[in-house]
Amino acid sequence: MDTLIVSPKTAEDLKILTDLLHRLGISVLRLSEEEKEDLGLAILMQEANRDDKVSRDEVMKKLHRA
Repeated sequence: MDTLIVSPKTAEDLKILTDLLHRLGISVLRLSEEEKEDLGLAILMQEANRDDKVSRDEVMKKLHRA
C-alpha cells in the first residue's frame, strides 16, 4: 500500500487529522524535523546515479576545498 505524507499548518489541524485517522483505524506516524530530513536524504541517495565512477584523487580534492 502507498504512504501518504501530510504536513498540517497548525497544531490544531494536526490534532484533528490525527484523531480522524485513528477513528478510521489508520495508523499514524509522526516524524520529527530531523527524521524528515533523514527521509529526504535517503530518497536522494536512492535516486543517485551510481554508474559514474570517481577517482580517489577527485574525492580528496573536493574534501580539501570544503
